[in-house]
Amino acid sequence: MPSLLDYREVVGPDIIEELAILASHVGRKSIKMVNSTAVGGGVAEMLHRIVPLLNELGIQTEWQVIKGDDVFFEITKKMHNSLQGSEETISERAFRTYLSYNEANSKEIEADQDLIVIHDPQPAALIAWNQKRKNKWVWRCHIDLSHPNQKTWNLLKPYVENYDAAIFSSPLFSPQLSIPQYRFYPAIDPLDDKNKQLEKHYVRSVFKKYGIPRDKPIVTQISRYDPWKDPVGVIKAFRLARKHVECRLLLVGDKAADDPESDEVFEKVRAEAGDDPEIHTLLFSPSIPTEINAFQRGSDIVLQKSLREGFALTVSEALWKKRPVIGAAVGGIPAQVIDGYTGLLVYSVEGANLGIRQLLNQPDFAKTLAENGHQRVKDEFLITKNVKRYLLLLLALERPDKQTIFLSS
Repeated sequence: MPSLLDYREVVGPDIIEELAILASHVGRKSIKMVNSTAVGGGVAEMLHRIVPLLNELGIQTEWQVIKGDDVFFEITKKMHNSLQGSEETISERAFRTYLSYNEANSKEIEADQDLIVIHDPQPAALIAWNQKRKNKWVWRCHIDLSHPNQKTWNLLKPYVENYDAAIFSSPLFSPQLSIPQYRFYPAIDPLDDKNKQLEKHYVRSVFKKYGIPRDKPIVTQISRYDPWKDPVGVIKAFRLARKHVECRLLLVGDKAADDPESDEVFEKVRAEAGDDPEIHTLLFSPSIPTEINAFQRGSDIVLQKSLREGFALTVSEALWKKRPVIGAAVGGIPAQVIDGYTGLLVYSVEGANLGIRQLLNQPDFAKTLAENGHQRVKDEFLITKNVKRYLLLLLALERPDKQTIFLSS
């Protein structure tokens, strides 16, 4: 696993020195990260990397995953969808069940670190069983709360307001709360298997392994099979574009342990694709990140046509690899895709269709977007930037009168 010094060649020695200086000001502090899955999805990926890097800087950091069964995750998936604006609501009975699982998990978690960071709604109610705490608790929300189902949000909001602060991936996501709020962009690790440089012959071998010809430009979307990622809409956009330009479509999705909808969505995608020889659908394990890397590097265009989105780190992954990106203008995607400069933003199936046609017909423009996108990721969305934000958070929580310094970092 890379050490901080290995990032010097990527971000420069000054950034690494800055992290060491900040860590020295923080002193001997400790953090516990808590979320609902160790595998699958961007949160788990980030925690796998940020925890060891914080430890290397002398910030004792642990990561604990809460326990739950199908009943719990069915409820939290509905809660997730509802908080992102779907019409389905959580009944008070279901919410009481959710609380009972949080209470049971609270007995398994030793929360004596200086800072406890609770990720997303699944474990958010843990705070209720830690009212006499002397440490700081922060809720890190990775989803889009800009237009929540109000009934569901009203159930969860009192628990969130028990925290010392909340963190959102964009100012657009944050609801009105009585506690301080911060913005943390999510981040990718440029040195992990999913983002490291690959030999061209390896990329070719991966496409061959899965029977995907490279005789035509390849348009790819890589994301969990989730209705909010709109994989069916991607197929519709591709079929419109294919009437005007030669291309193939590759849909690669994984399953998160806390997402029971994945199988159902994957079957809908396969039904929509039918026997179309130019549409390739793969249900992929996140434990093979190098092959995901190869799919991104071997693609001519990367799509992220989400309907709602927390952030979509797949966008930064593709931009880091200098791939032209078409992203939906939702969630945190516009923070990564500056329309016409680092990629194209779209609002519909028809817009995605036009974007595919434009980038395939204007390769020089596509290359310029990709180069600009790579620099944008280097400046804002690498893991070292997130390490810095956690160090600044520790300092800000100690100095409430100085918290505004954090917002621009």
